[in-house]
Amino acid sequence: MSEFDSLLSKLLEQKPDLTKEQIDEMIQRKKEKIGAGYLTDQGALFLIASDLGVSLSEPLKVEMGLKDLYVGAKEITLATRVMNVYPVKQFSRKDGSQFLLRTLTVYDGDSRAQVKLWDEKANLPGIENLKPGDLVKIIKAYVKSDMKGNPIINVGSGSNIEPNGTTSTIPSLDAITDDVSNVKENQQNLVVTGILDGNLRTTEFTNFKGEPGKSLQLRLKGKDGNIVRVVLWNKDESTIPKVVTSGAKTRLIGVKTKVGQMGLELHGDEGTVLEIEGAAEVQPIIIRILSMTKSDSGNTLILGTTQDKKLVSITDTVHVTKDLALGDVMECMPSKVYGKSIMLEGDSFVRKTNDQNIPTLSEIRTKIKDVKPAETLYCIEAIILKTPEKREIQTKTGETVLLSETFIEDDTGQIWLKGWRSQARLLEQFTQGEIITVTAVNAKAGLEGRTELFLTAYSAITRKN
Repeated sequence: MSEFDSLLSKLLEQKPDLTKEQIDEMIQRKKEKIGAGYLTDQGALFLIASDLGVSLSEPLKVEMGLKDLYVGAKEITLATRVMNVYPVKQFSRKDGSQFLLRTLTVYDGDSRAQVKLWDEKANLPGIENLKPGDLVKIIKAYVKSDMKGNPIINVGSGSNIEPNGTTSTIPSLDAITDDVSNVKENQQNLVVTGILDGNLRTTEFTNFKGEPGKSLQLRLKGKDGNIVRVVLWNKDESTIPKVVTSGAKTRLIGVKTKVGQMGLELHGDEGTVLEIEGAAEVQPIIIRILSMTKSDSGNTLILGTTQDKKLVSITDTVHVTKDLALGDVMECMPSKVYGKSIMLEGDSFVRKTNDQNIPTLSEIRTKIKDVKPAETLYCIEAIILKTPEKREIQTKTGETVLLSETFIEDDTGQIWLKGWRSQARLLEQFTQGEIITVTAVNAKAGLEGRTELFLTAYSAITRKN
């Protein structure tokens, strides 16, 4: 007799007025109410028994797999691997008392699940040292459902988690890692790999509770060449190597797919593990300054070029470049280097140098015919064919923003130059027929697929004397 049949018999014994057919119908209704894919027949049977006031003491299954989980199971033992470990959080009960909670995500050869560690179990010895892929045994846990009816493993006062040797038939983390090009909608607890495309950046936001937060954003390129945007909520650069090159191999452990405005995206949180090839030690870099601007927060934003004519964007948060000017060559010791993005922070220094091997602005300009939509900054010299026009545009969210645009040309082609919001004001002082140098613009595909130039926070525009 199966475990389900044994439990069904116990329920019929205690409720002789019900038939097996009636219980089968109740199981189907319960599963339809909870939602397809969230509840097994056995789990539904436990919920129905609870509704009827009947207590089912299921036979103890010494060890089971994650696919066998059902809501209501008690004193279960599971062999699993760790996917990720979340930090401890403290919450308040209705009576004002405090409790601790830590969440783990675990997996085996068939499935993946969340584990909740309550109170003193949230700080079990060694729990902080668990790494993705580690083997653990969960002992005498119980199973409850989350808001969607998914089974959640709970480790309370009578339960435990302990290391479980070094060998297992459970797939390794590498074995369940998939290329980012293979992700699909409605997937969660994914382990994906790809190539870092462009820079990493941290943005600040205010959540629905009015609390400040941060998100780390990046883009991953898959084997098929497609690029997927990644947003990791409540994470910043603190766990990233100080030096990360463009095209670094990257792995994300514990993310889910979500459809955003630009298509399918990957989203993670503070429990997501981000692995990027990089180095812990930075080296001095020599750069010629091509443009200097100020951000809204007061940081100095610099566009520079290296000896091999690569353009880099520099954010100076501590004003160590205050005595430098356009055209100067500086040697700097960054605090972080993320691809083509350089950070000058508390431990950074700069000094002016006379290195003559660094190209000048005129030597790194790009002709309009060579501009391609990409995560690349360009410097352009062109004549204004159309006096810049400024107007207000209403976005999909109802926000009204400023847009300024003009049409420019050089001896190889013509292109639209546009500026949004504060960058729109950079075009105000120019008029038709003037020759200008525009630094730090990027190119995107605009209307009808044509390439257009857009001003950035690092952009500067000057007249040719």
